[in-house]
Amino acid sequence: MKHTEALTRYTTSFVDELAANGLTDTVISPGSRSTPLAMTFAEHSKIKEWIIIDERSAAFFALGLAKKTKRPVALVCTSGTAAANYFPAIVEAHYSRVPLIVLTADRPHELRDVGAPQAIDQIKLYGNYVKWFHEMALPEGDLSILQYARNKAANAFWLAKEGNPGAVHLNFPFREPLMVDFQLPDLWSRDNTSSSLSAYEGKKQLSGEQMDQIIKKLTNKQKGLIVCGPQPDLTLPKAVVKLAHKWGIPILADPLSQVRSGEHISDLIIEGYDAFLRNETIRNQLKPDFIIRIGAMPVSKAYLFYVKQYPDTLQIVIESNQGFREPTGNKTEFLFADATACCKALSTISIVNELDEEWLKRWQQYNTIARKYLYKKTSNEIMEGEVIRALLAAVPSRSTIFIGNSMAVRDLDTFFLSTKKQIEVLANRGANGIDGVVSSGIGAAAEGGRVTLVLGDLSFFHDMNGLHAAMHYQLSLTILLINNNGGGIFSFLSQANDSKHFEALFGTPLNIDFQHVVSMYGGYYSLANTEDEVKQELLNSYNRKGLTFIEVKTDRKTNVIWHQKKWQMIEQEILRESR
Repeated sequence: MKHTEALTRYTTSFVDELAANGLTDTVISPGSRSTPLAMTFAEHSKIKEWIIIDERSAAFFALGLAKKTKRPVALVCTSGTAAANYFPAIVEAHYSRVPLIVLTADRPHELRDVGAPQAIDQIKLYGNYVKWFHEMALPEGDLSILQYARNKAANAFWLAKEGNPGAVHLNFPFREPLMVDFQLPDLWSRDNTSSSLSAYEGKKQLSGEQMDQIIKKLTNKQKGLIVCGPQPDLTLPKAVVKLAHKWGIPILADPLSQVRSGEHISDLIIEGYDAFLRNETIRNQLKPDFIIRIGAMPVSKAYLFYVKQYPDTLQIVIESNQGFREPTGNKTEFLFADATACCKALSTISIVNELDEEWLKRWQQYNTIARKYLYKKTSNEIMEGEVIRALLAAVPSRSTIFIGNSMAVRDLDTFFLSTKKQIEVLANRGANGIDGVVSSGIGAAAEGGRVTLVLGDLSFFHDMNGLHAAMHYQLSLTILLINNNGGGIFSFLSQANDSKHFEALFGTPLNIDFQHVVSMYGGYYSLANTEDEVKQELLNSYNRKGLTFIEVKTDRKTNVIWHQKKWQMIEQEILRESR
């Protein structure tokens, strides 16, 4: 078999097997060495190809699309530093448990370590940040190699999504010529080759004996908490609320837990805890007997202080598959079982305790006080928390908020009060970076639903070229930019007291007119100056196709004072009421 036919049948076997296993989307960055893969993906009728020129943006776009669809997305790039540009998104995929299938083209073995251009060492390039690495064989046309290509494709798809999802990496050495021939007969036939892999994954569940052991540990413990951290399962909220009602205990719900919105909303959900757990005296009044946590550690640093204050409290962390996400170092019992199924099973069991009814009432009382002040108008100029209030008032049900890191996610944590709207909240909270947020938000919008991307000016600056995908594919997306001309979160930290170096090293003002950027990518731009204007511009954007960019300008110093006053008012009233 000649080279071109062998190359073509090898690549089509691999790509077709991915499609047969359920792959629907691939993100391709142009390059020469990746020609066989790129053309084959583009040719396959069941796979949608997205062409993103910049590899870093492409990887974050794929990450956002995979977060939203909860399915593996493939990435294709050429050899050399193109593959290295995937690294930040692969790190995020590892920590936030998102399935990616990374396919890098490479020079054949005789062109490695000889000074050939665009050749770097791509073997295990991403280290431990991928679940699996495989160096693919050179393309050949015999049936055993075509069978091998299909098996590796099936392995890649399965491994990316099994257990805790993550990225897998396959490296493809290709010899020239690189063009493929789709006119060959029986090219997509599976008569002679098909994957030998057939796998099914069940949900982990605890046995009855294990459940009994957990219940025994809770005996005589009257003050319990359920804590829901960042997690993607949309079936969890209903089950966890049912469990909380069965046991009569509060739920501390992170904004990324998917618990703060939906028809399951209950007065047992406490969303204002970040505002009042900042105070040590209040934390002293809320000593728990046990904590059951589902999902990753919550965003709130105040909650972190709270947990660290009680290292001897029984803490049970439910992980659906594996992993030890417990940064405090407190003694912890880990339950490796499907969280939704676990909550359903626990809700059929009564704790044989006389639960402290005042415990729940106290949390609800403090939460009511926090809600009152968080939504109280206290300034004539718009503040960053008020931008989030306007967002929650305007955002339509059955839509998605993609929230940026630093101040954006913390303000969402503080001001996102429970709502019966169905809102999915996504973020890159694995490694918590500000790079690639634009591309991830646009990738989530590529799924087709309405997405509102909320982020700060530094995050936007890091990934402005991500806007090209929105323009190129005419995606409908609302970007809400909170522009405090620099790194607003540093104004809340001790570095702000250093007047000599703060602005240059931490404040880092950009002084950029973003309207020109939006115009370059064909978006609609507006500047909102009040909370009501933000709300109206958002409502308008949801009736508009294409890219809408709403900018809100705030002052970093004023914003700090505004937040601090709200926290002080909340603390003062709680302390008065608790005397």
